[in-house]
Amino acid sequence: MRTSTGARVGQYAALFGYLVFLAFPFLWLISIAFKPPRELASLHPTWIPENPTLDNFRQAFDEQPLLHAGLNSLVAALGAAVVAVLIATPTAYVMARRRGRLAKAATGWVVVSQAFPFVLLIIPLFLVLKNLGLINSVAGLVMVYVVWSLPFALWMLAGYVRAVPRELEEAAAVDGAGRLRTLVSVTAPLLAPGIVATALFAFITAWNEFFFALVLLKTPEKQTLPVVLTHFIGAEGVADLGPLAAAAFLATLPSLVVFALIQRRITGGMLAGAVKS
Repeated sequence: MRTSTGARVGQYAALFGYLVFLAFPFLWLISIAFKPPRELASLHPTWIPENPTLDNFRQAFDEQPLLHAGLNSLVAALGAAVVAVLIATPTAYVMARRRGRLAKAATGWVVVSQAFPFVLLIIPLFLVLKNLGLINSVAGLVMVYVVWSLPFALWMLAGYVRAVPRELEEAAAVDGAGRLRTLVSVTAPLLAPGIVATALFAFITAWNEFFFALVLLKTPEKQTLPVVLTHFIGAEGVADLGPLAAAAFLATLPSLVVFALIQRRITGGMLAGAVKS
């Protein structure tokens, strides 16, 4: 009993330490965002601003086109989420329901593709988009985000499909429904939580992405919010700390809200494939 209690205390202590480790950067970011320049230059920084101000937020909007960049990020993220779900839903259904070497090979490829580093992907993707005339366009960026998020979306949705009892589809087949009709009328409504979670995951991934947007988008009016945030850093690497923290805080809020809404659904999607009907 003592061993069990001690192990549980240790687990909670480790969990608390991990949460503190994760929360520290965000809390410090909030603190900096509301500090005036005098407190930012202090040799003895404090957690809570002594004279909180909104000047950093005003300056951030005056210096950089945050609203326009945020709109570009929103279009790219929504487009990637919609296209990824439209492709992943029927593909995941086939992967989960078909039994054979091809289905196993496809599943294995989905898992292996997650290990590819971004540097290996950017060159072939850049060449493909160049041939299609989609360099420096939000549409081209959406295509890249779909390719990037599709493997995880397939894996996640396949878990939801496996959790749907086959008996329901067999009953629909007895009533004369074909594969497509069964997927649309029977399986898809049961997959609604998984589809929503997958779409929101793709949205968060695209909203926070920086590397592909930096390489593919050249003109300032096409750049997304993560790229525009780098403009608060000067040529010599000196950051305009207050406005940068304010802009970064605003850019982080959407992904935090969305993740708070879907974190349980994501966990359910990962575990759904291990549950037998």
